[in-house]
Amino acid sequence: MEMRLDNLTKNFGNFTAVNNLNLTITNGVYGLLGVNGAGKTTLMRMLCTLLKPTSGSITCNGNDTFKMGGEYRKLLGYLPQDFGFYPEFTVQDYLLYIAAIKGLRPATAKKRVKELIPQVGLSKAAGRKMKKLSGGMKRRAGIAQALLNNPRILILDEPTAGLDPNERIRFRNLISGLSEDRIVLLSTHIVSDIEYIANEIWLMHEGILVQKGSLEEIIHSMPEKVWSCFMDHAAAADVMKKYKVSNMKSEAGGVELRIISKSRPFENAVSAEPSLEDVFLYYFGEKGGDGK
Repeated sequence: MEMRLDNLTKNFGNFTAVNNLNLTITNGVYGLLGVNGAGKTTLMRMLCTLLKPTSGSITCNGNDTFKMGGEYRKLLGYLPQDFGFYPEFTVQDYLLYIAAIKGLRPATAKKRVKELIPQVGLSKAAGRKMKKLSGGMKRRAGIAQALLNNPRILILDEPTAGLDPNERIRFRNLISGLSEDRIVLLSTHIVSDIEYIANEIWLMHEGILVQKGSLEEIIHSMPEKVWSCFMDHAAAADVMKKYKVSNMKSEAGGVELRIISKSRPFENAVSAEPSLEDVFLYYFGEKGGDGK
């Protein structure tokens, strides 16, 4: 399975949401990381043929996805940020209903629903009405519906919104197990969602991919260094106005800061191993005084 994005652009009036993207995507997990408004959802909606590009193309195994129509959509599983459901349906009925819309035969649908409900941790809630579910449980039902047709291309927009830490781990393990023979693309602004499972990470800012690569490549793409130093609270407030600070930990007698800077910011600062969170702050963050 191969998808190609060639000069892909989407404008809304004078606003460019996605700007001239060129990508080749094969089987594996791709993590699309960026702040809200970066263009992630617009990109995903174009990949799902819900939005037409202003220019450029998306192809699947050499075929234009918009010309493939239903043939392409049979390959897709999609979880949008907000998905609709009938509140009076039970979880099981909801999934069977979505399976019917996707064209699954009744016997196949029942089998898939039976498999997926425990996979997403909804065994005890299978008979509960959708309106009675917590936000995290509804999200799990949404993930299950995206998997009903055993898609070759799985597109998940903010899939872990509303999930607690245990649910996030369950989700990551599920996605890792699915990625061998399909394309999985998930967008998020939560670094930990993709740090350990993405084969390739895309950093998106204002419609442009500012960086892409493996976790190691992304981390080493940052030209500035990470420094750790300890100081009193008063000094820390001034430092945060001058530098990008990725972490601040209060301790007895002062504060330990994690600072991103080209050169050693203070004499007592020691070099620290950079993380994906540091990279995220470098590309997307602001110094404390930048918003003033």
